[in-house]
Amino acid sequence: MRIDHFALWVQDLALIRDFYATWFGTSSSERYENPAKGFASHFLTFPNGGRLEIMSRIDVDQRPASETLGYCHLSISVGGEQRVDELSAQMQASGLQIIDGPRRTGDGYYEAVVLDPENNRIELTA
Repeated sequence: MRIDHFALWVQDLALIRDFYATWFGTSSSERYENPAKGFASHFLTFPNGGRLEIMSRIDVDQRPASETLGYCHLSISVGGEQRVDELSAQMQASGLQIIDGPRRTGDGYYEAVVLDPENNRIELTA
């Protein structure tokens, strides 16, 4: 078994699609739409094969004010520690918010945590 994909509700499909393409080299499927449900999505494929489905629906428009039980973050291995440092610095310089790190965690990871343009947490790991 393997995880096929992770799905993420977003408000602006194009913004998030372009964010992942720019920073992580994803390629995107064509936009899928189901007008009866007010639903649209793209599958984003990472260079090494993992996939992220970004989805929007007209009735999904609320975000919790703080962390809640359930999915917490997406972790993306970007290579070594130097690459974590470089990428997090580039992201911060572009205006993205780094909310933690780069640092070594208690469980041995080297990581930085960045917020995407819609405040979803992404761990950049070595």
